[in-house]
Amino acid sequence: MVNPDLLLLALVVVVLVQRGVELWIARRNERWARSQGAVEFGAEHYRWFFVLHPAWLVGTVVEALRRGPEPATLWFVWLGLFVAAGVLRYASIFALGQRWNTRILVLPGAAPIHRGPYRALKHPNYVAVSVELLSLPLLFDAWITAVAASVFNAVLLLGFRIPREVAALRWAHALRPPDAGAPGGPGRPPATPEG
Repeated sequence: MVNPDLLLLALVVVVLVQRGVELWIARRNERWARSQGAVEFGAEHYRWFFVLHPAWLVGTVVEALRRGPEPATLWFVWLGLFVAAGVLRYASIFALGQRWNTRILVLPGAAPIHRGPYRALKHPNYVAVSVELLSLPLLFDAWITAVAASVFNAVLLLGFRIPREVAALRWAHALRPPDAGAPGGPGRPPATPEG
């Protein structure tokens, strides 16, 4: 059996490194997207994700330490789900390429991405993060954190994030030229009347 303290510490370090790298990628992609004329939607709810994710991680650690931190009886199931969610999340990030971001930034007239996991799921990144928010705490029987983070995440996603993203994609599609194969090609902003 693996040392529970080391497992908890290792997973916290993994999450912190992942989130740090992802924020760096998101900022780099944001600069690129804005330079291409991207428009942001849903900025008003963005800060709440910066409340949710640190609270989830701290809650997991605190609740796990209060309980032992002995892994759950089915720890291997929760760890497997956590790893699988990470694979899905990174597949989503790679499929979106420079268009991936933690913000909702859309290029006017750009077509939606339909490669990688986006061929089968509308929001694979959100599915992955939802599974992570549930599985990591449950790995240590931190049920309170798992439920609280999952509910807060569902409210943010279903009440704010996904509706704003759908509206943003509709807006971008409405600006898409009828012939997406025209000069500039698919995924490029349409030419303005001035240029």
